[in-house]
Amino acid sequence: MRDEQIGTQLRALRTATGRTVASVAADAGLSVPYIANLENGRGNPTLRALSSLASALGTELRIELGPAQGTPTAPVPKELARLSRSRRFRATVATAAEGLGRDPQQFAARLLGAASMLAPVLGRDLTEPDWWRLLDAILLISAIPATGVE
Repeated sequence: MRDEQIGTQLRALRTATGRTVASVAADAGLSVPYIANLENGRGNPTLRALSSLASALGTELRIELGPAQGTPTAPVPKELARLSRSRRFRATVATAAEGLGRDPQQFAARLLGAASMLAPVLGRDLTEPDWWRLLDAILLISAIPATGVE
């Protein structure tokens, strides 16, 4: 979540309850300028500060880690998870990401999410050689895109 989103949520919660920045600051044990900066998308709040603000606003702090927006979700098969820790996988993903102009870590996460959905579609677990064939095809496509020749 970006700083601006945190600030927007804080302001919305505060105004929805008819509270002032000063009253929330007093209840949370934080300064008025600190909260004002957070509401305006500035600052770098600690988890402790966010927890205090949530408590002062009568809500709870929830933290989630999840896939990047647009990334499909499915459990990562054991073989694919093992393969993803290999040096060869990291090198393959880095090369493919470079060919596509993408960040390697984000590309790897999205690739694992999408690849994880293949086993259920195919109706069977894929083996390590299957996963490598798939990764080789992705590498080929990223390095040498088709040119519309049929």
